[in-house]
Amino acid sequence: MSTSLPVLGACPLDCPDTCSWVVTVRDGEAVGLRGNRDHPYTRGALCVKVNRYLEQVRSADRVLHPLKRVGPKGSGRFERISLDQALSEIAAKLTSIVEEHGGEAIWPYQGTGTLGYVQGESGQAGRRFWNALGASRHDLNICARAGNDGLRYVNGTPGGMDPETFALSRLILLWGTNTLTSGHHLWKFVQDARAAGAYVVAIDPIRTRTADQADEHLPIRPGTDAALALGLLHVVLEEGAEDRAYIEEHTTGWDEFEAEIRRHPPALVAEITGLPEERIRALGVRLAHTRPTGIRATMGIQRHEGGGAAMRVIACIPGVTGDWRHPGGGVAYSTSGYAPTGPDPRDDLLPHPVRTLTMTRLADGLDESVKCLWVYAANPLGSTSDQNRIRAALAREDLFTVVMEQFPTDTVDYADYVLPATMQIEHLDVHHGYGHMYMVWNEPAVEPPGECLSTTETFRRLARLMGLTEPSLYDSDLELAGQTLAQAGVSLEECRKQGWARLPVAEPFVPFAEGFPTPSGRLEFASAKAEAAGLPRVAGYVPSLTARTAPADRPHPLVMITPAAHTFLNTQFANNPELRKRSKGPRVLVNPADAASRGLVDGQAARVFNGNGEFRAYVEVSDRVAQGVVAAPKGHWPKLSGGANPNALVDERDADMGRGPVYHDNFVDVAPLSSEEELEPLV
Repeated sequence: MSTSLPVLGACPLDCPDTCSWVVTVRDGEAVGLRGNRDHPYTRGALCVKVNRYLEQVRSADRVLHPLKRVGPKGSGRFERISLDQALSEIAAKLTSIVEEHGGEAIWPYQGTGTLGYVQGESGQAGRRFWNALGASRHDLNICARAGNDGLRYVNGTPGGMDPETFALSRLILLWGTNTLTSGHHLWKFVQDARAAGAYVVAIDPIRTRTADQADEHLPIRPGTDAALALGLLHVVLEEGAEDRAYIEEHTTGWDEFEAEIRRHPPALVAEITGLPEERIRALGVRLAHTRPTGIRATMGIQRHEGGGAAMRVIACIPGVTGDWRHPGGGVAYSTSGYAPTGPDPRDDLLPHPVRTLTMTRLADGLDESVKCLWVYAANPLGSTSDQNRIRAALAREDLFTVVMEQFPTDTVDYADYVLPATMQIEHLDVHHGYGHMYMVWNEPAVEPPGECLSTTETFRRLARLMGLTEPSLYDSDLELAGQTLAQAGVSLEECRKQGWARLPVAEPFVPFAEGFPTPSGRLEFASAKAEAAGLPRVAGYVPSLTARTAPADRPHPLVMITPAAHTFLNTQFANNPELRKRSKGPRVLVNPADAASRGLVDGQAARVFNGNGEFRAYVEVSDRVAQGVVAAPKGHWPKLSGGANPNALVDERDADMGRGPVYHDNFVDVAPLSSEEELEPLV
């Protein structure tokens, strides 16, 4: 008689919520998946994407065996080979590259497909192996770097509020974040706050699902958030509501920052942001007199040329209002500042200093000096800027490309070898939610199918084949998890038994009660460290490219932003038939005035284009975007949606800090497709 066994695990995906889940296993097969109702933050709810995770595990297009290329690069033509053959041939090729060109000729291109400390990005899985080979260092900057840097110049850390304390906030600013699509578990705490009388404002260029549910929506012009923050603070000063005692006791650089605020009166800020002056004033008055105010700002807000500056100024707001005094006050961007760093990457294994190659500069970086590109937990051809140049670089016959993958993505089509990768229910891992204060355990629930290997086991086997003798290359998954949890001050036994463990911080958590981890020990409105890095000394407004370019000087008239799709997580799940159906195909939201002037109608197939290229999408005529702005949700695989997605139009250009990407800072235009042109059928 068969019996069912519950196994505790964790969602591995690039989302702040990092849900604890329960897999039901019967006769060695995963037959059910649900959220763990005992987890204090995620409380048993999974998102529309992860609810279909077991479908993905069993998907007919899952890569289960090693593949070797037999056709031209990009053709996706492979032959199946054995795992032993694949690993032996790959090990031999890596050895020859190191001997002939040096280890720096290898670019280990890791992404955020899994955020685990054992198998994924949080623990820099594989880095010990790459260090032993002397490979180039990979700068994984695609997600949050500009905002992280902006916050560090003010607070010394990207860490801020415990999101659970939003239940105590009385004014909540959801700033550049679509909570109900990207991290919906926070909404429960927002609802708790509203039940106690809180007022909720969504500040976003798009009227999102979240904006629909807020008390107020401010449709800000893309790339002008720092100006709005300064305008709101101008009203706070007009109201005489700055917390002078907090400023005196806990901050530095106030006189300089106050002068910057006073240079941004609401009338000027209205011109910059496109918002009515009276609405800026009204929110400024509300901010001045509502304690505590909690601000939730996530990664979308910093994906433009002034993105780091935007987060820097927003981080200054609770320093002016004194909101850091209160539970429920402050800014929540990422709780990663409280997380462990993970297992020691063993940089001492490097035979000599090596160069760093930047993730968001893949097209530029793949020059002749790179002889091997090793892609794992990433789909750069679907997710990275300047898609057409990346495609051309991947087509180089002399570029040895290995992709560790679960599905036949566009990037896989350019691989010389494809190694089948495990999915989350098939390997051990430990996670930290960058939107909550918990470590979450993932116990393997079932055996890997076919010849799938975990990331760690793949590198252990390659190390053996290459004759590497460094003992740390062979640490077990359990040892790596233990090293991580020890850093976090969390018991491995407790975390494994319960499925999660709270970081050792107070409840309710009030950040910076003991001071700020800055050079001065205070919140820094003005930063000598920023000045030394060639940035403005004082936090201020740095306009994005699209915000500072006059209409007459624009190469194309519309500003494109690429928000998260509700049905996909980056490009993950974009091959799931049901979620593709729910996505209604690739879409571009166009304001009615812009649509009318271009002869576009709702549901029409169109091309969106600029000097970098084009992609095809169905037009959704909607006042959810302002005139002059179009929104094209990200995530569709190019090969399943006409050959390109919005990243074909995104410049390979840096934000102001951390070389962050500029997905929301590009000029485009939209035109109808001719009758003979084709687009993926609308489902």
